[in-house]
Amino acid sequence: MNYPHPIIAREGWPFLTISVAAALLVTWLFGWSMAAALWIIALFVLQFFRDPARPIPGNAKSVLSPADGRIVAVEKVRDTWLNRDALKVSVFMNVFNVHSNRSPVDGTVTQRWYNPGKFVNADLDKASTENERNALHIKASANGADVTCVQVAGLIARRILCYVEAGTPLTRGQRYGFIRFGSRVDVYLPLDSRVLVTIGEKVSASSTVLAELA
Repeated sequence: MNYPHPIIAREGWPFLTISVAAALLVTWLFGWSMAAALWIIALFVLQFFRDPARPIPGNAKSVLSPADGRIVAVEKVRDTWLNRDALKVSVFMNVFNVHSNRSPVDGTVTQRWYNPGKFVNADLDKASTENERNALHIKASANGADVTCVQVAGLIARRILCYVEAGTPLTRGQRYGFIRFGSRVDVYLPLDSRVLVTIGEKVSASSTVLAELA
């Protein structure tokens, strides 16, 4: 489950195969100059679907970033998934970030929800409530804390992939899903959690600690 593939995410293998095959074919038929644009596309696909292994810092109470990107929200909000007040930390992923999603905590998935929706820019806060999204309620092993992790589709992202269901155990940094082509992940934490990141900060999936559970 963690890394069942070397370096390039399995979700990208079909795209990479097609883009490289097209570039090779045009190069063979018409030469390098005519195929230059296709090779650029192939390189973009290659970098988009990279999925490197990452170190796992902190301890059992450390909440890790579920995605690469930039922090766009740190605020107290209403977690409508669990009907509670919570601290929300949001990570926005652009097309140049790794788009593999990884568990922020050790725990067990107790519930999963999927909501269809719009595809507005994931950098906007309304994306959390209006866009297509997939949410996991994870019961943290460390202290039983409730953590909600929500994959949010973006302006270009049109496919949220999630490979876990209710009852699935997760470890920090374990790969559980993927979002194709630009998106956002929201993490809802108990109010007594200590957030360690600020808006605008760049974070890396699994290797950046977002917060500490009480």
